[in-house]
Amino acid sequence: MRVHIATDHAGMELSSHLITALSSYGYEMVDHGPAVYDAEDDYPVFCINAATAVVADRAAGVDALGIVLGGSGNGEQIAANKVKGVRAALAWNLDTAKLAREHNDANVVAVGGRQHTLEEATELIKAFLEEPFSNAERHVRRIGKIATYETVGEIAD
Repeated sequence: MRVHIATDHAGMELSSHLITALSSYGYEMVDHGPAVYDAEDDYPVFCINAATAVVADRAAGVDALGIVLGGSGNGEQIAANKVKGVRAALAWNLDTAKLAREHNDANVVAVGGRQHTLEEATELIKAFLEEPFSNAERHVRRIGKIATYETVGEIAD
């Protein structure tokens, strides 16, 4: 699986750790930056690029997911969710990480680098990457309603 990763300055240590750790588990890691620490960085650029790459890969039939990191993960999740076709979920424990995939078929996970140890964050992200979507009818239906709104701006009944 290909995993696109992006961060802001607050998540750089975690991003570096994850690239090494997840590569060792066989994931193909693609780093969307930043390349250098800058406390004034504009994380939306990095997160939107990673999210766009996830959507493009999936459209091309590549098994891909994304990770966006920040101090809290909130802003990064918001930025990623502006990309059409992205369902980014903020994970703060194992249940939220797994349910994001199982129920929501999230394709990007957001994690706050200042909220977890490196080990905790790695465990959350591995849980997200490993959890399959359930394909339960109710979840497919709900995701379809979100996609319809995203595409045509109307809420489907």
